[in-house]
Amino acid sequence: MNYRRYRVSRRTRRMAVGSAVVLVLAGMNGPAIWGYASDQYHEYKINQPGYKEKNGHWTVVDVPEEYRINTIHAALLHTGKILLIAGSGNNAANFKAKSFRTVLWDPVKNSFKNVPTPKDLFCAGHTQLPDGKLLVAGGTQRYEKLGGDVTKAGGLMVVHNEDPDKPMTLPAGTRFTGKKNGKTFESKDPVLVPRAKKTQDEETRKVTVTVSTARVYVEALGKGHEYETGLTDNYSVRGLKGTDARNIYGIANKLSFDKKDFQGIKDSYEFDPVAERYVTVDPMNEARWYPTLTTLQDGRVLSVSGLDEIGQVVPGKNEIYDPKTKKWTYLPKERFFPTYPALFLTDKGRIFYTGSNAGYGPADKGRVPGVWDLTSNDFTEVPGMSDPDVLETSMSVLLPPAQDQRYMVLGGGGVGEDKKSTAKTRIVDLRAAQPRFRDGPDLYAKARYPSSVILPDDTVLTTNGSGDYRGRSDSNVLRAEIYDPGKNRGHAVADPLVGRNYHSGALLLPDGRVMTFGSDSLFGDKANSKPATFEQQIDLYTPPYLHQGGKRPEIKDTAPRTVELGGKTKLRTVQKRPLAKVRLIRPGSFTHVTNIEQRSIALDFTREADGVSVTLPKDSSLVPPGWYMLTVVDDRGVPAEAVWVRVPKAEGEAAAKTDGKGAGEESEEESEEE
Repeated sequence: MNYRRYRVSRRTRRMAVGSAVVLVLAGMNGPAIWGYASDQYHEYKINQPGYKEKNGHWTVVDVPEEYRINTIHAALLHTGKILLIAGSGNNAANFKAKSFRTVLWDPVKNSFKNVPTPKDLFCAGHTQLPDGKLLVAGGTQRYEKLGGDVTKAGGLMVVHNEDPDKPMTLPAGTRFTGKKNGKTFESKDPVLVPRAKKTQDEETRKVTVTVSTARVYVEALGKGHEYETGLTDNYSVRGLKGTDARNIYGIANKLSFDKKDFQGIKDSYEFDPVAERYVTVDPMNEARWYPTLTTLQDGRVLSVSGLDEIGQVVPGKNEIYDPKTKKWTYLPKERFFPTYPALFLTDKGRIFYTGSNAGYGPADKGRVPGVWDLTSNDFTEVPGMSDPDVLETSMSVLLPPAQDQRYMVLGGGGVGEDKKSTAKTRIVDLRAAQPRFRDGPDLYAKARYPSSVILPDDTVLTTNGSGDYRGRSDSNVLRAEIYDPGKNRGHAVADPLVGRNYHSGALLLPDGRVMTFGSDSLFGDKANSKPATFEQQIDLYTPPYLHQGGKRPEIKDTAPRTVELGGKTKLRTVQKRPLAKVRLIRPGSFTHVTNIEQRSIALDFTREADGVSVTLPKDSSLVPPGWYMLTVVDDRGVPAEAVWVRVPKAEGEAAAKTDGKGAGEESEEESEEE
């Protein structure tokens, strides 16, 4: 029997050859193909409605090239726009070129605007003022130099004035020559030396003159170790004559090649959200780099810590800004804190220090949590903190609702560049008879620099961080979770899109989403051999409550309004589900793992036919004056898009008795060993 010989078709041959090639390539590049397939599946999974309903969703903000900056600071303004501040953006070349950046972002329109930036506001402090302006104070006078990079001997010169009749301003470039060593040093900045203080004894009528002092950073005129000094010397001021030459002089200890830390500035500005520009106000008494600014119950602002004009931590000289006079005054008594301390306004106008901080200060000073009474300067320690040696770069948050006065400290690391970090959270109830920290549920990983944001449904989103200092050894943590204070547990949600550590942060937006920004890794690889680039990408997280299906509640009255403490206001609302809560949320102001501004206050409300009538608390320590987001939340936890409410300063709210000396009034002789 004859059989026809089977001939493979051309299509079959092509498929066979193609399959063979795929098999060969798969054998050679299996991990790559598997990785590609895995990425494709992950992308598919995270975009499914069911996944978003449980975990939320991340998207990238489309930022045009000309508006991409190294965002170090971000604040939500009552116009709904976000102020993004870079200053020099931790870039020495930008600092040298005086290229300082601020960008205003409208997240609704996704539009951007460059804002002229008057000084280097990199590492300033900022806080919301009662009228809706943002106070920005401090920043960068000079970048740090590591020991090996220092080419000129330099350090602190304490300038003295023995003249009780007039102050003296010495310009930048003033030269000081040692009387013993004969070496000449030049000031890098102008310095104002107040007049000496003259007092008279009421009984003896004897007059005493106390010398005044001011500090300035000086450098040798030339390079080389021959300019270094080792002993204390008295320095004459070149160019002064007669009595000025006798009354004005400098004293310096060792002027050397030691590491030079960042140095701060005194400059202060109010950013006007309506005019969209910085407005100069009086400078602080102290130069500050890495300060914390806290708005008090009467609307004034407390400024604490920071590195001064010669790179040392400000030695406990704290001050108050008055928005009415635009001036600063010292607190009468000193109290030391490390830089960027987490200082929250709590009941009776006191300040609660959680122990969180960022950056600079000795390991054994100013790091114990406690309640600070500004009037008496008393400080009551709060015990129980676990892992107290890893509070630097931890995040602190006032858990919602704010009435409960429960604070959480999340993660953290060792002092300076220490490799230690922790996954612990610690919670304290300040309403307890004897407040004490207790451990909460662990974070998703050991993490420095986590960013936490209070959400309208009384939960807290925490995202990112790194296991090691500034993400060393590829230690960025791409995890996020939502913590429920009522249940005291958290659950994992969608992973963030990029790693974020140092110089990163997050803010709640009026529509209930969260924006995240920044990250400044030290290295770009696991071997720590390549420099990293600043993460300029801005992301938006849409929480699960906005993926529940159906229509979210809506507040029909969207015009801004003013409501006094203890006052009532009516909201016309439309909702498919019953309303469960009403929340008043203070807009955030975030930098360096610090956002002491954010707080969510529960409001009493009664349901009416077409909405709700809400009542504000009477306590100005709970609701300090300023602008707030007001939202309603249904029984599923879904919030309405917030409307803006201004809460004015309470009638008869007296300023606490904290006033001390103003600028130029300091007269006691400072230690020459500082």
